[in-house]
Parts: sequence; C-alpha cells; structure tokens
Amino acid sequence: MSEGGQRLDKWLFFARFFKSRGLATARIEAGGIRINGQPCRKPGRSLHVGDEVTISAHGHVRAMRVLALGTRRGPATEAQCLYLEHTDGLIDPDEGTR
Repeated sequence: MSEGGQRLDKWLFFARFFKSRGLATARIEAGGIRINGQPCRKPGRSLHVGDEVTISAHGHVRAMRVLALGTRRGPATEAQCLYLEHTDGLIDPDEGTR
C-alpha cells in the first residue's frame, strides 16, 4: 500500500458498506466495484482521499467520493464521515464536503 492510502477492502468495511472485511473482499473479487470509473477486482488496491468509488451490491448502485480514510470500524455516524454519497451517480466537483 502506498503512503497515504488504505486497502479498498478495509475502507469498505470501515465505511460500513459490508458487514465483514471478508464480504468486502469477496464482492471486490466478483466485480461490481469501480475506482475512478475503472473496474477493480483487487481487494488490496490502495484507496486515497478524493477517489471516486462506485459499488454495485445488494441490488443497488452507490457512488461516492472518499473524504477520509478510516482507522477503525466505528459507529455508523463515524463511518458516514468517510464519504460523500451521490444518489444520481454523478459527482459535482464544486460540491462541498460534510
């Protein structure tokens, strides 16, 4: 992992998109995760603040911008501070952070 980054599977777990890191790893390897518009099947891919993540899982597609890297899997309110979600899948570069 490069300096300033975090493993994708770990971030998805910390951000509470998956109940376990193993489930996050399985979903990444099966497809359905995009980083900056590019498909990603490597759980160890380094994720950085500002990256765009698209998740297709559980019958929904979610698009978000990474605002912070996690240090633990905390409560939902803490996890929500790690990303800015966009319901339309489009990210406005002028949109502020939380």
